[in-house]
Amino acid sequence: MTPTDELRTAAATLRSNAEAAHRASPGPWTITEERVIRCADGMIVADRSSTEHPAEHADLPFIAAMDPTVGLALADWLEEAARQEAYTRAEFGHRGGAGVHALAIARAINGSQP
Repeated sequence: MTPTDELRTAAATLRSNAEAAHRASPGPWTITEERVIRCADGMIVADRSSTEHPAEHADLPFIAAMDPTVGLALADWLEEAARQEAYTRAEFGHRGGAGVHALAIARAINGSQP
């Protein structure tokens, strides 16, 4: 699989997941004082209200920050990187731009290695 293929695969996966999440829990997501993340329509996305352990609250800001609008924007960025960085493996990311970083994100989404 070429780097461009990896980017496009990751973008498609992320877009599909973000669209499904948006249908279930539209953004933006916010954290309440009770340590509950709610989506735009009020549904609960994550609930840490029943625990006092700080480690179980640590991920709430990250979860809230990564609502479906962020996933869709990231999918757009990966698709643009695929268009701009459609080079061979030897050239990929050596012409400036975000190619190397986009590929690292794509590989994390795809669960693949270089």
